Amino acid sequence: MFELLLNPNNALFWVLIIAILAGAVIVISRPFSTYVKFVYPNAKFEAMGNPFIGDKELESIIDGKDIISFKETINTLKDYNISGDDTYSMQKSLDDTFITTIEMMKNDSSKKMQKFYDVYLEKLDMHLIKNVLKRKLEEREIEETSFDQAVLPTTKELLNKIAGCKKEDLPSVLRDFGFEGFVIDSISDETVDYLKIDTAIDRHFIHKLKQVKVPYKCEPGKQKFVKTMLDLVNIKNVLRAKQFGYDPESCKKLFISEGREIASWKYDEISEVDSVSQVISGLEGTSYFDALKNSIETYNKDKSVQVLETSLDSLFLKLVGDISTQNYVTIGPTIRFLVSKEFEIRNLKIITKGISENLSPDNIKGFLVMEAGQ
Repeated sequence: MFELLLNPNNALFWVLIIAILAGAVIVISRPFSTYVKFVYPNAKFEAMGNPFIGDKELESIIDGKDIISFKETINTLKDYNISGDDTYSMQKSLDDTFITTIEMMKNDSSKKMQKFYDVYLEKLDMHLIKNVLKRKLEEREIEETSFDQAVLPTTKELLNKIAGCKKEDLPSVLRDFGFEGFVIDSISDETVDYLKIDTAIDRHFIHKLKQVKVPYKCEPGKQKFVKTMLDLVNIKNVLRAKQFGYDPESCKKLFISEGREIASWKYDEISEVDSVSQVISGLEGTSYFDALKNSIETYNKDKSVQVLETSLDSLFLKLVGDISTQNYVTIGPTIRFLVSKEFEIRNLKIITKGISENLSPDNIKGFLVMEAGQ
């Protein structure tokens, strides 16, 4: 039999050779087929850029005399067409710009990236879900007019269900909409624990992002991105918890899951300390230590973890930039543009609010997230 297969004069020999060559071509070409799908969208995203996470660009627009002149300045630049004459409507217009951007990215990308964008859009609705859940648990009035802010129809449906159900029926409503047991556990305490609910909803979103399928060769870059996000959320949870005076066991309940550098044992270790400054000291040796150490003086003066969170967000932008470089021919530039646009919109909303409240440029700048190293 083997002699027949290896005999060039036999037809089976050439069938075998063709099958081997076809298999080799498929194996070799598969990565390139993925790369090709990212050439156009990544080139477009790189060309568009994200100017409003840079120091110089932000400096040039903070000095606006009023929000109308600020709006006119932004609208002279590419990719922006802000509408409205008051703070709320302009911030809403900026939110709409981000949603439009994600839809543009979705249309320009491979079909295998669609679900990734759909899950990311869910992130925009998480704050609404958190707020409505807390109001329901506290038996406070729920402003149903806010439901129109929901990006996804399923979110609006969920919010209406929460508003219309009895308090004891909340677990079944959440299960019907795909929320895991840990979210339901977070609403089961007699006393409403805001941080615990926030953490559970964040965990729900990150788990979905971690599990969503992306094209071949993109999974390592996506996982690195998600694990970096996990590190940042875990650190922020401990910082807030220590600021609020949580005991170690309560802090440990806020752990989401292991990221790139914050393993469960490291999280437990920093949960055991007594203060915010000790949490920072406990992070020595990680990528996050220097950013927090450089902000500790401002924290000691203001006693607000906001400055520490802003420093972590700035570092996050840099780390996402590193992920982009490491995954340049696949998902890297896509993730970088998406995350940077999110923080760019956030910065513009902060500036809108700051100018309308007559804050000084220096005060406004303290709330802005700029990529570390810029």
